[in-house]
This record gives sequence, structure tokens and C-alpha cells, in this order.
Amino acid sequence: MAQRKQKKGSIIDLNSYIDKAIRVKFTGGREVVGILKGYDQLVNVVLDDTEEYLRDPIDPYKVTNKTRSLGLTVLRGTSVLLISPVDGTKEIANPFAQEQKQVIS
Repeated sequence: MAQRKQKKGSIIDLNSYIDKAIRVKFTGGREVVGILKGYDQLVNVVLDDTEEYLRDPIDPYKVTNKTRSLGLTVLRGTSVLLISPVDGTKEIANPFAQEQKQVIS
């Protein structure tokens, strides 16, 4: 008898985020925010009303609050580094960073 191969599913389940705002970070440092319209098993993502956060011209590793509108976009899964919901996230202080104290000798 021939054995059937099981279909491989997506490594992440984004169904609960369809039609909600998500933030996507790419390898290389680019970041976008948009409304999730669809995705596939390779994490290729379709976003609507996409806005890209521009980088600081002096420090290319720093993302600024300036944006540019991209509209409807298809994001290639091989370059996606992180996907997170926009609602319910906030920036907090780094709990692992230690304050530097001056040592007087």
C-alpha cells in the first residue's frame, strides 16, 4: 500500500490576526506596519494600508517615527524576521541593562 504524505502546514498560525494591524520586521532592518489580508505556509504575507518606517540617515540601524505609505504589499517570507500585533504591544525599559555607575577611587 502506498503511504500518503501529510501536508505541511504553516509554521505559524496568523488566522487570528487577519484584518488586524501587524508589524513586520525584515532581515536588514526594514520595518512595516499594515493590515494583514493573507499569508501562506512559507510566511509570504499580504498587507494592506502598509506604511514603512524610515531609517535614520545618520544611523542606518535606527528606525525613526517617519513613515512612507506603500499601500497594498506582498512581503516575501524568506526575508521576514518577526511578525507581531500592533495592538497590545508597547516599548518597555530593558530589564537586563545595568545602570553604569561611576567608580571613584
